[in-house]
Amino acid sequence: MTDQTMTIRQMCDSFDVTPRTLRFYEAKELLFPIREGTKRLFTRRDRARLKLILRGKRFGFSLEEIRQLLDLYETDDQQEVQLARTLEVAERHLREMQEQRAALDEAIRELETQMNWGADRLSQLRARATAA
Repeated sequence: MTDQTMTIRQMCDSFDVTPRTLRFYEAKELLFPIREGTKRLFTRRDRARLKLILRGKRFGFSLEEIRQLLDLYETDDQQEVQLARTLEVAERHLREMQEQRAALDEAIRELETQMNWGADRLSQLRARATAA
């Protein structure tokens, strides 16, 4: 590896991903490593793109959304379009995540209520059994 490039193993170690993941992102044209025979060398640009891909996946962005956002980097508008589109997609995903959290919080409350009822009922049954 040089300061400019990393091998597939170094990328895997640095980003905690598998070689298969890197090859998948390459096949999807999200990463563009330099090919030297069968060897792949990843540039600083690839590392930056992978960092954005992984962050986007963590936030629930689809690969197509990530691709579109990464492709906007190529435009020459001081990244204004890319930033505006990123905020638009991020706001939508944030709303969806908040809705999912609210639904999960409600499900947790319902489960806790049922568990409390079950524990109370079990105590009553056990108390009757020992009284008899």
